[in-house]
Amino acid sequence: MTDTPIEEMSFEDAMRALEQVVGQLERGDVPLEQSITLYERGAALKARCEAKLKEAEEKVAAITLDADGNPAGLKPVEGL
Repeated sequence: MTDTPIEEMSFEDAMRALEQVVGQLERGDVPLEQSITLYERGAALKARCEAKLKEAEEKVAAITLDADGNPAGLKPVEGL
């Protein structure tokens, strides 16, 4: 596991960590208490990935196009 707090992870780092958690849980070779801790970490990583995806979607949605369909600038997006 990385020392980076989940709320500071990039999408890619959070996704890799989530894949590791899922792999450990799927193997089923961890004690119950550790499984609970892993599940909680997985839920937090999933939330981080969803937040980063939403942020990216909002940035893409903010790109304005000119009459020819070329990017012409950005429109303001609330909350960013």
